[in-house]
Amino acid sequence: MEDVQIVQLYWERDQQAILATSEKYGNYCASIAKNILGSSQDAEECVNDTYLGAWNAMPPHRPSLLPAFLGKITRNLSINRYKHNTAEKRGGGETAAVLEEMAELVSGTGSVEQESDRRELLEAIDEFLKRLPPEKRKIFVCRYWYFDSVARIASRFGKTENQISVTLHRLRGKLRVCLLERGFGL
Repeated sequence: MEDVQIVQLYWERDQQAILATSEKYGNYCASIAKNILGSSQDAEECVNDTYLGAWNAMPPHRPSLLPAFLGKITRNLSINRYKHNTAEKRGGGETAAVLEEMAELVSGTGSVEQESDRRELLEAIDEFLKRLPPEKRKIFVCRYWYFDSVARIASRFGKTENQISVTLHRLRGKLRVCLLERGFGL
């Protein structure tokens, strides 16, 4: 079924929308959730919550890119679940590593928390990513959007883990410089 048809089912409040979404994007959402949470059971719950989130968001929202829309819902739910699961203890795995790597760049206080500054920050990151060569952009997105492990990215791109780690380190450094040039206090 085409994405436009699936979205229309949501708008018509037809429960077949959830089945169609599950069939077409269930594995995609599960992969995102599992990368973040490391638990198949928690990932499955987040994927089910993704379907509910999509149901509640449509209408009024009509996504133009359904996989990106679902991926964002899954990612946000999974990060929230991860934070809840690790509130009392320091968790291991990729999520902690990715969040720690990005903490170098973005502070959790001050003007970044304000909506207009947040939008400017997102625009700056988007511009930074657009200027990257396609392979480096994909490596960055795999790590910081999908929370893929360095080993998995290395395997996907036919590189060593060290090469990927160095590439990610350099990309974070370049992003830091870009953000500082745009006036973001890091």
